[in-house]
Amino acid sequence: MIGYRNEHTIAASCEVSGRGYWSGQDVCIRFHPAPISTGVVFVRTDLEGRPECPARSEFTDSVQFRTNLVRGAARFEMVEHLMAALAGLEIDNCLIETDACEMPGLDGSCDAFVRCLQSAGLVIQAASKPRLVITEAIRVEADGAFVEALPSPDGCLRFSYSLDYGQDSCIRPQSFEINCSPRSFVRQVAPARTFVTLDQAEQLRASGVARHVTNQELLVIGHDGVVDNEYRFRNECARHKTLDLIGDLSLAGLDLVGQFHSHRGGHRLNGMLASGLASLANANHYKKTFQSTRKAA
Repeated sequence: MIGYRNEHTIAASCEVSGRGYWSGQDVCIRFHPAPISTGVVFVRTDLEGRPECPARSEFTDSVQFRTNLVRGAARFEMVEHLMAALAGLEIDNCLIETDACEMPGLDGSCDAFVRCLQSAGLVIQAASKPRLVITEAIRVEADGAFVEALPSPDGCLRFSYSLDYGQDSCIRPQSFEINCSPRSFVRQVAPARTFVTLDQAEQLRASGVARHVTNQELLVIGHDGVVDNEYRFRNECARHKTLDLIGDLSLAGLDLVGQFHSHRGGHRLNGMLASGLASLANANHYKKTFQSTRKAA
């Protein structure tokens, strides 16, 4: 069961450096503690005026392969892995300084972000995290894929993902389900890496995108298996899709109580559901605990 909890921030600043998948640009991410009810806020230190963007669904720009945040002239690209690390550890308030547009790809997982944040330590704050309890089914769907929120009969927070790209795909059908807590997230989700098929990788490189990315920085999967790498889990692809789901839904800015399932869903559908969840909470902004009361198709 999930009880009410206080907000958390980190106890000290910490940083992670790496290179963006898409831009190839070096970037340093600095995490800083933040006061109660701040939420997660990104800051571009490389731009004049240090423009900020709250990590909220209203600023989401979901495109193929990644989730971006945009506010005015400031863009923050591929934020989903970083957001998953914060959400998985239940870090609610954090100021994130970045000196480039794109977050580092690292090894394709969020494990390095998790280890960095854990090294900083957590502080319990004197404010309750706003909560949304799912009481009726909410679903968004397109082209045979869907993401849905369902009531949780036992009060647990549960995520699941089913992946099936068809019989001709080099990625076999697989699924994953987790009762999510900081402990289970760190062990079962955080190490799961992003993936592309060998055909997709070749197409991207031929178009001049991600030529610098090696096969050790993500999973490249062909019909003969993983290229120059090894799986960490037999269902690592479904686990990573769950990681993406957790990161994208965290942009609703809420503690969630329910079951969240995706079938072949991606960032666009995740973002649509996050926006719907945020709208439900905003319609009942006077409450600390919100009840979902309507369906969305």
